[in-house]
Amino acid sequence: MFGLANPERFMRFTRPVTPGLWGLAALLLAIGTWLSFTAPEDYQQGDTVRIMFVHVPAATLGLMAYAALGVSSFFALVFRHPLADAAARAAAVPGAAFTALALVTGSLWGKPMWGAWWAWGDARLMSVLILFLFYLGYIALRSAIDDEVRAGRAAAVLGLVGLINLPIVKFSVDWWNTLHQPASLLRMGGPSMSEAFLTPLLTMIAAYAALFGALWLTAIRTEVTRRRVLTLRARAALEA
Repeated sequence: MFGLANPERFMRFTRPVTPGLWGLAALLLAIGTWLSFTAPEDYQQGDTVRIMFVHVPAATLGLMAYAALGVSSFFALVFRHPLADAAARAAAVPGAAFTALALVTGSLWGKPMWGAWWAWGDARLMSVLILFLFYLGYIALRSAIDDEVRAGRAAAVLGLVGLINLPIVKFSVDWWNTLHQPASLLRMGGPSMSEAFLTPLLTMIAAYAALFGALWLTAIRTEVTRRRVLTLRARAALEA
């Protein structure tokens, strides 16, 4: 893993891996979508339960993407490694998109189940909204500072602070009285849902994970290439 911290090795290693991840994501999304639409109706929620196959994977990947951003920010801030900074920057936009999708689909799911599009007093909803705002703050901070080195360090600090919110999102349903049901997948005693819903849900989570991996690696490779071009231009300008 630390060998891949070298940009040259990283680019060589990810050249064949990236298209493979795109292909895997497309395959899993196709299978997961088919399983989601052929799953039976829920006896209480009816067809509305199918929103789960989009909402839960999106929320899961929103958390995972921020974890990737936060860990990358740590290595960028402590070790001043440009590839870690590129990885943190590359995780921000896909992570924000997944989190936004989770908020929208959660609202669509909440209206028929709870009778309201949004509940300001719900700890899970508010902590996910805060997660989305951390993403937006990270993106805005990097864009607001012209000096890329200073922008990267400032954004890395914000990225590390945002890690505090991840366990709050995860355990909010256990710590406070919320509208959200307790965990159905990662819980003592194993998943609580039937196989008819568990199989498509896990397939869609795997599909979203592969999609994020493909987006992330593509974005990192693009960022490395962009920085190389800027370095070459600066070198050419000095020589001129």
